Amino acid sequence: MTTPLKRMLESLTSTAQIDPTKHSLNISPNRIESLGYALAGWLYMLRYQKNTRIMSVASVAILIVGLWLQISLQDWAILIVTITIVWMAEFLNAAVEAVVNLVTREFHPMAKVAKDVAAAAVLLGAVASVLVGLLILGPPLLARLGIVIP
Repeated sequence: MTTPLKRMLESLTSTAQIDPTKHSLNISPNRIESLGYALAGWLYMLRYQKNTRIMSVASVAILIVGLWLQISLQDWAILIVTITIVWMAEFLNAAVEAVVNLVTREFHPMAKVAKDVAAAAVLLGAVASVLVGLLILGPPLLARLGIVIP
């Protein structure tokens, strides 16, 4: 008979017992190859996902505006983390879509849920990034343009 504590410990450690080499088609043997796979994924996103091309332009524009406004290091850190979160959400969204498309070609309500929720994560990150951008870049941009808000 197993106790609740023993079942909980088994549950917590069960994933760590799985050897990925026994279940994966392609395990990278070194870090350079892993980096190559990551860069290949990024290039895939830029080639086939139109939103990442838009995000590239927006990211570069924000960085240029930040340089022009000479924002603080703390503001740079916040902007970089915010931009990165949006990129990561978009990448994960594409990964979820790819996996769902592998599993089923037919309409399934749960496939729709997976895709819609992943897209919602991107939307959430994008809305938050716009708000953060306005809070950080808005006041110095208005001041630079000579616009005074009463």
